[in-house]
Order: sequence, then structure tokens, then C-alpha cells
Amino acid sequence: MSDARLFRDQLDALSPVRSVQVATFGEADNVRDMAARVIADLPERSVLLGSSLGGMVAMEVLRRVPERVARLVLIATDVLSELPGVAATRDLMITRARAGRLDDAMAEAVPMAALAPGPSRAEALDILREMAHRVGPTRFAAQSRALQRRPDQQGTLRRITVPTLLICGAYDSVFTCRRHEVMAGLVPHADLMTLDEAGHLPTLEVPVKVNDILRGWLDG
Repeated sequence: MSDARLFRDQLDALSPVRSVQVATFGEADNVRDMAARVIADLPERSVLLGSSLGGMVAMEVLRRVPERVARLVLIATDVLSELPGVAATRDLMITRARAGRLDDAMAEAVPMAALAPGPSRAEALDILREMAHRVGPTRFAAQSRALQRRPDQQGTLRRITVPTLLICGAYDSVFTCRRHEVMAGLVPHADLMTLDEAGHLPTLEVPVKVNDILRGWLDG
């Protein structure tokens, strides 16, 4: 439920020295079709960065065209398929969004407590709300279906041979740091960075820290 504003500070920081592009999933309602859209516009070789659902799509892209991914960055995401209880909850969110209650659905999908307390929380949630309204309830339903039906990618991570960075926010209750520790344990020689002052939206909550991490890791 985002647009390029999710990465606005990273675009500003990295684009002067690197070619940067932001992918879109369109109306796709499953990870496979979302990955196909990304692959269609993917350079011959690139660093692939995905946040939340985007991280799941990035893993699928890597599974399908590993030769085109030079490095992988996964932020606030999950390698496992959806638990049945969580999948059922998403059905209720979809109903609310289609009934004109998109704000309520988004508040349930990304609750306030999933972001770190402090002044950046309100600003990040405001940006998320604005992006969600721009994207709209139809795509909320499509992306919720994609989350419900996402594949387990543990095998994909075990086969990774490129440098991989995982970033999680300590306050993220959507995809916890424990989930990221599991992912890091699957990937040979993965780097895991935990941001103590962030939750589910680290690129918006602590953009300077994320930028510093990305610069150091990309140049290292």
C-alpha cells in the first residue's frame, strides 16, 4: 500500500551516485505475478531491495532469476507463508476496505504499536495513510490476497550465494526481529541489522540510519 515515497529518502541519498528505480506491482494479487512485473523491468544485474510485501516479491524474483541479482536487501519482511489465523483476519480487513473503511483496515494491518514511539511515528503513519488512499481499496484487497497466499521461501534463502542484508525495526510487531533472525540463519553469511528506534517502516522512521547502513554495505 505504498508508492515511491516509501523510499523517498533513500532515493535522494543514493540516486546521485547510483542508478535507482522503484518497481510497481500493478493490480497483481499474488507474489508470482508481482515478481513477473518486477522482472520485466529489471536491469541485467542489480541490487534488489524489498520492504514488507516487497521483500517477499524480491525473494521470488531471486528464486526465478538469480543470475540478475547481484545483492539482496530485505527489510521488515517474512520468509514464511501466512498462518491460517492471520489469513482469516485479512479477510475482515478486505471487507472493511471495500466498505469504505480503508483507514480502519490499514490501522489493523499496520497498527500504531508496530512503529517505534516518538515524533517519527505520527509522520510515518500519515505518509502511509496518504499512500494507501492513493493506491486505494482495490489494491489493498489484491495485496492482502498476495500476503495470504505467499509461498514459503526458506529454500530460496538457503540457496542464496550473493551478499544479503536484512534490516528490522525492534518495534516491528508485523514481522518481528525474531523472524529476521530466522531468515539470517538460513542465508549463508547474511548481515542482520536491528534498528532500536524503528518498527515496521524503518525507511520512513529512521531514514538517515537506513541510508548510512545501505551506503556502508553497498560500498563494503
